[in-house]
Amino acid sequence: MGTVVRMAYLMLAGAILFEIAGTTLMKFSDGFTKLWPTLGTLAGYAVAFTLLAQVLKSMDVGVAYAVWAGAGTALIAAIGMAFLGESITAAKVAGVLLVIGGVVLLNLGGAH
Repeated sequence: MGTVVRMAYLMLAGAILFEIAGTTLMKFSDGFTKLWPTLGTLAGYAVAFTLLAQVLKSMDVGVAYAVWAGAGTALIAAIGMAFLGESITAAKVAGVLLVIGGVVLLNLGGAH
C-alpha cells in the first residue's frame, strides 16, 4: 500500500471519527435546542466533510463512501447499544455485520 493510499485511509478514519462525534453530539443537542452539543455537531460534521473531500482526491468515491457509511453506521450502532441504552438484538447485530461485510467486499473488489 503506497503512501498516498495510506494517507487517504488515515484521513478517512479521521473523517469517520469526527462524523461519529458529530452524530453522538446531535443526540445530546435535543433537536438543536442545546447550544454546546449543537455547535459540537456542526463542528464535527464540518471537519468530517472537509477530510472526506480531501480523501476523494485520491480514492474512488464509491469505496470512500462505503467505508465512511459502513464504519459510521457500525460504530454509531455500537455506541448506541453500549452507552445510550439502545437495545441489542440479533437483527441489529446481523445488520451491522452485513454492512461491514459489504464494505470489505467493496475494498477487495478493486478499491485501489
